[in-house]
Amino acid sequence: MPKSSSNADSYTLRSFEPYKPKKGEEYMNANQKEHFKHLLLTWRRELMEEVDRTMSHLKDEAANFPDPADRASQEEEFSLELRTRDRERKLIKKIDSTLELIETDDYGYCHACGVEIGIRRLEARPTATLCVDCKTLDEIKEKQVGG
Repeated sequence: MPKSSSNADSYTLRSFEPYKPKKGEEYMNANQKEHFKHLLLTWRRELMEEVDRTMSHLKDEAANFPDPADRASQEEEFSLELRTRDRERKLIKKIDSTLELIETDDYGYCHACGVEIGIRRLEARPTATLCVDCKTLDEIKEKQVGG
């Protein structure tokens, strides 16, 4: 989840509070939807802050080094940062589409089979659209096709 280091795949929310379901509570009730909406909006905000930091860094650190090795190192660093931000940009789009699912009451249910995805899986991956079983099958098929 949110806050990236140098790798867009390693995210952690700065202030994450797990949802504590009450006994007999209906799945994806208003409290749960609000919990995930807050989680997604926080994640999105943190990603946007990271984008702003990167833009500032690129502007501040841009220098024309006379040494070709220094210049190459700086260009490689900038290239890595821009690739990371591009992945985060795609993730922001996915977060936005997930927020739309919450608004249309389609969030939390598997797009393949329709079963509940589950609170803990959604907390681990708030943008998940498949239950664990369907995702596992999807990955097996991908391995079979891809080699």
